[in-house]
Amino acid sequence: MIFRSIAFGLGLFCLSSCGQPINTHNDVTAPESKPVQIGEPIEIGRSFTLASKVMQADREINIWLPPHYHEGDQKYPVLYVIDGGLAQDFHHISGLSQLASINGNYQELIVVGIKTENRLNELAHKASDPRYIQPEPKVGKSHIFTQFIQEEVIPFVEENYRIDDRRAVIGESLAGLFITELFLKHPDMFTDYIAISPSLWWDDKNLAKSAPLFLAKHDDKPRHLYLTMGDEGGTMQGGLDLVLAAIHANQPKGLEWKYVDRRHSETHASIYHGAALDALKFSFGLPSPDFGPNPWYLVEGGQPTDNEK
Repeated sequence: MIFRSIAFGLGLFCLSSCGQPINTHNDVTAPESKPVQIGEPIEIGRSFTLASKVMQADREINIWLPPHYHEGDQKYPVLYVIDGGLAQDFHHISGLSQLASINGNYQELIVVGIKTENRLNELAHKASDPRYIQPEPKVGKSHIFTQFIQEEVIPFVEENYRIDDRRAVIGESLAGLFITELFLKHPDMFTDYIAISPSLWWDDKNLAKSAPLFLAKHDDKPRHLYLTMGDEGGTMQGGLDLVLAAIHANQPKGLEWKYVDRRHSETHASIYHGAALDALKFSFGLPSPDFGPNPWYLVEGGQPTDNEK
């Protein structure tokens, strides 16, 4: 009975002391709760709708500008993102450009996201192998999408923004196939080509098989090419191996290129973001700033100087 009385008393004490304290002073009032503040929208860019004559439809174009773009007259390189819709790859690639403004590891870039609607139709070239031929207009219109970018998207950007002479294009999977085609067939359209896990299986590797013929027509203007592949294997890797062999055999003098084999570290689903960061460092990398000798606290047993105490 005594034990139950003690437990009951402790319970009352906990209700009063462990939760909200009981106010026994009439002259003390509880603080009023503050209303929740209405948040401001976060704006990271501009989304445009281009009335495309080439595509015969309205098309979404998304643009991200470096943080200090409006504070001066500096000109910037442009990075065009294929599959660059708001629900596609625009945000994570523009985020990599924003990172450059923080760490200074590579140049700041204007990012232009070009949304795709029917990827196999817009990003794959016309097939010759009957296994890949489908009824119109499902596949094989990459030449029209190329025309759209060349005649409408690039002029829109260059007429409205301060750009320099560097123009890059990036994409993964079918977009990587499209960029490989641009590099081989339209080497003057961009200065930098970044193709991540390109879908060179398309049309039984036909584009890759034709790579030597296209490379033989390239001039010696300065260009960058970045290629990488994950663990896809099969005709994906087989097609890329043909392209790599063609470059080794007939590399234009002005071409600076890099291939990264990621088959043991990345899948088709995981490769894009990290590879894109590496590619931007390759094409637009800046020398590391010289911060001088390490501060005392980074040296074993280091001591602050009199001025640092």
